[in-house]
Amino acid sequence: MEAIEAISIMMGAAWASGINLYATILVLGWMGNSGQMDLPPNLQLLAEPSVMLAAGGMYFVEFFADKIPGVDTGWDAIHTFIRIPAGAMIAAGASQGLDMGQAAELVALLLGGGLAATSHATKTGARVLINTSPEPFTNWTASITEDIAVIGGLWAALNHPIWFLIALALFIALVIWLLPKLWRAIKRVARAIGRWFSGSSNNDQNNAQTQDKASAKEHRRDVLKELYNDADQDSKSL
Repeated sequence: MEAIEAISIMMGAAWASGINLYATILVLGWMGNSGQMDLPPNLQLLAEPSVMLAAGGMYFVEFFADKIPGVDTGWDAIHTFIRIPAGAMIAAGASQGLDMGQAAELVALLLGGGLAATSHATKTGARVLINTSPEPFTNWTASITEDIAVIGGLWAALNHPIWFLIALALFIALVIWLLPKLWRAIKRVARAIGRWFSGSSNNDQNNAQTQDKASAKEHRRDVLKELYNDADQDSKSL
């Protein structure tokens, strides 16, 4: 495997793992089994039928969990502790194609973990904002788009490594610009959620004195209206 191809697969696998780890394992395993690529020794385990079966089962679960508002955010939160280390390990395994020994594996482990964390954080942050939408179709659209991006990205990493690395550099530049905006928007969502429960708590404590059910509903409508308006402003600013 040439150096540029090894680097492309290494970075592509780490990036894809941060978005959908199970799809990444399935694609790499299928490429290895079909002879489209020679997996490095440390990644040949991905082509084992038992590994692909387990990844396929988890991908089936994620396919539906990833499309349910709220559930997708919980799923992403749990997978913070799975996607990032797995992406780092897969990148380290792919670095064997560079034939540079343990130094290359350590560098790949660090870069792969960082890249998987970047793509995972971008996906998770975007999903939090998408969940403020009052309709579920955006979740389906985002999830299917992510799956297509993972499959297409890994194919490009193998067949057009230079173009893939250019696209990856553009993605990183976009993330550098986008993440601060996502963080500010997520903080607004968190404040809105806090106001929602704060209004409910105040109603429970002071129901006889200051609030009734009608005022609590009005409070929640105001919070939701503000949240949707903020989401519209965020989408226009992006």
